[in-house]
Amino acid sequence: MRDIDIAEVAEQSGVRASTLRFYEEKGLIASHGRRGLRRLFDPGVLDRLALIALGRASGFSLDEIGRMFAPDGRPRIDRKMLAAKADELDRTIRRLNAMRDGLRHAAVC
Repeated sequence: MRDIDIAEVAEQSGVRASTLRFYEEKGLIASHGRRGLRRLFDPGVLDRLALIALGRASGFSLDEIGRMFAPDGRPRIDRKMLAAKADELDRTIRRLNAMRDGLRHAAVC
């Protein structure tokens, strides 16, 4: 597959170019050249950005997400950290359900 420039990555991933540059600065993604003034990325960056988006949506910090990748860029699963986050999400869901139920109860009283 051919390299894709930062504008194409932004368009295909839905991640703004400024965010891509920030992620590169943080070491979450890496460009490997330029076409004119535009950074070039391997197409695999799109998969990595999807994992970053999943991590962000799950409440992980960028530093935590960064630790989920090995130096060679492959995912490195910290099962304890994932299980702890899942437990945290379960607690949040229970709390939100209780709030929802309380609001519904108040609405019909």
